[in-house]
Amino acid sequence: MNRLESMSIIIAVAEVGSLSAASRKLAMPVATVSRKLAELEAHLNTELFQRSSRQMTLTDAGKSYVEACRRIIEQVEDAEREVSGEYRTPSGDLTVTAPWGLGHLHLLPIASEFLTAYPDIALRLLLTDRVLRPLEDHIDVLIRIGPLADSSMIATRIGSVRLVACASPAYLSARGHPERLEDLSGHDCITIDDFGAPRSWKFIRDNKEVGEQIRSRLTVNTSEAAVGAAIAGSGIARVMSYKMEAARRAGLLTIVLEAFEPKPMPIHIVYAERKPMPLKLRAFLNWTTPRLKARLTGP
Repeated sequence: MNRLESMSIIIAVAEVGSLSAASRKLAMPVATVSRKLAELEAHLNTELFQRSSRQMTLTDAGKSYVEACRRIIEQVEDAEREVSGEYRTPSGDLTVTAPWGLGHLHLLPIASEFLTAYPDIALRLLLTDRVLRPLEDHIDVLIRIGPLADSSMIATRIGSVRLVACASPAYLSARGHPERLEDLSGHDCITIDDFGAPRSWKFIRDNKEVGEQIRSRLTVNTSEAAVGAAIAGSGIARVMSYKMEAARRAGLLTIVLEAFEPKPMPIHIVYAERKPMPLKLRAFLNWTTPRLKARLTGP
């Protein structure tokens, strides 16, 4: 039995949840995938998957074994990269994920410059607001907003982001500059929601979270649209600070009610510890970290 092949098969089945999907992913007949899995379970004398008509899910023993397999496969791949010279010349593939808005505004321009500087590296950028898992989704670098739950990862803080209320100077000139939370009741607010406009915004007053009732005359489903509407004078929008910072610097938007903002949320660049660290990863971190820090300097 080819142990590494069997390990690769069980990892594929665990990731996609069925023999047929694993066979497509591995470009291997379903019968071969099934036979190899059965041989491995017989060799281990344990059941690795719970089988149903719809999907296959890992047993507790299977979960432990798959995690061990991933570590072994990664060590083998690292050894192959070292022998092939990847640890001497930055080359190979990197997968990076970031929140959609931050990725489009800040990471994408930096990544394009990085690819020009390192022609032997290929990047796969996953720009999404879903929280992806580094091991299961095979991600090398994550950029995350907010507190970090996984302490096993190495994290470098690259900035912070505020949740700010903002409006155009023309709107504020016509409708007045809100100084108190209660002033919001006399303003048009631009809300962001896919399924229904929220009726209140949460702020901090006297070190306590409070909800302030708002009147929304415009609801959009993206923060980018909210920023555009605020620039156009449709009212007060509430967005992540990095999404409106360019407009603020251009004099198109003004931040209001700063004294009541929630505490800024940290932004980290996160990756798993690897020894030795591949040069492609080191090159990306060294290139990206200072450039993102410069871009994410808050207003």
